[in-house]
Amino acid sequence: MALQLKTFESVDELYDFAAQFLQQKVKEGAKTFGLATGGTMQPLYKNLRQSDVDFSNCTSFNLDEYIGLPIEHPESYFTYMQKELFEHKPFSKNYLPNGLAEDADAEAAHYNELLAQHPVDVQLLGVGENGHIGFNEPGTPFSEKTHVVTLTASTREANARFFNSIDEVPEKAITMGIANILQAKEVLLIAVGEKKRAALESLVRGEVSVDSPITVLQQHANAVVLTDLNISLA
Repeated sequence: MALQLKTFESVDELYDFAAQFLQQKVKEGAKTFGLATGGTMQPLYKNLRQSDVDFSNCTSFNLDEYIGLPIEHPESYFTYMQKELFEHKPFSKNYLPNGLAEDADAEAAHYNELLAQHPVDVQLLGVGENGHIGFNEPGTPFSEKTHVVTLTASTREANARFFNSIDEVPEKAITMGIANILQAKEVLLIAVGEKKRAALESLVRGEVSVDSPITVLQQHANAVVLTDLNISLA
């Protein structure tokens, strides 16, 4: 199955579709979900909170976590997931990288082992303005698995709105690698708003290149992209 691009007239329609998509996957027997954070996912998780979807027999793996933030920090992805989804729709088991691990590289290796034991059925993705997926910034080899990454200035600036100042935004994170993302049986990527246009156009019209990590989805057997932007595959 080739890359599918679905364009919606409104973001409400888009997020309704995304929520129904995930609910259907649960009904079809999907057990392991790769989850994402950020502003793009908040409307989706709100829809899921208000739905009758049951994740109690499912396992989740988050894409990434900041290094150095305690889990109770309001901007840790652990806190984000608890507030946005897990407290309302519990999973059987939730995995996130441990951003406070004494050895971050060892933690990344451990996360890879866990992913190998629990193949992801559906991987949720957003995309950064520079085309990054997860925290895989431009230049990341497609063969990379879960690893420690130094966040670019543009990514830290984009995330600074969630903190009191950019100085509080962590400089490093642990992220699933592009190789992990490609191993998911199915990918659902959401790209909303004009700021994501350049990244999305690189996916649908550009060459596959580490300069825009999103383009690797051209090589995925089953990737679905949802957007409110008027972009066609033609």
